[in-house]
Amino acid sequence: GKYVIRKDAAVELEKIVKVMNEYPTMVIELGSYTDCRSSKDFNMKLSSNRAKASADYIKKKIKNPERIYGKGYGESKLKVNCPCEGAVKSNCSEEEHQKNRRTEFIIMKM
Repeated sequence: GKYVIRKDAAVELEKIVKVMNEYPTMVIELGSYTDCRSSKDFNMKLSSNRAKASADYIKKKIKNPERIYGKGYGESKLKVNCPCEGAVKSNCSEEEHQKNRRTEFIIMKM
């Protein structure tokens, strides 16, 4: 349930900072996702907090910080089919759940 920027994540976010500073008109949506464990409401809030934390990190390092925004998607778009809501128990490995916990960057405008 954490949304603090880890050191390994900061390395990746710095790559986005560099690209956004090279392309000053680029607009990015940063979408964060969770795995299916915990409730849908909890996961939506968690993914929103993670997206906001990542976007805020980048905003501090680019000109025109309104060019990036974060959006949480919770467990709505699983990359690996590991459903586990309610009475459904997932048989997925931790590695499979990790693939669902991700942040994606979508270029909305160049």
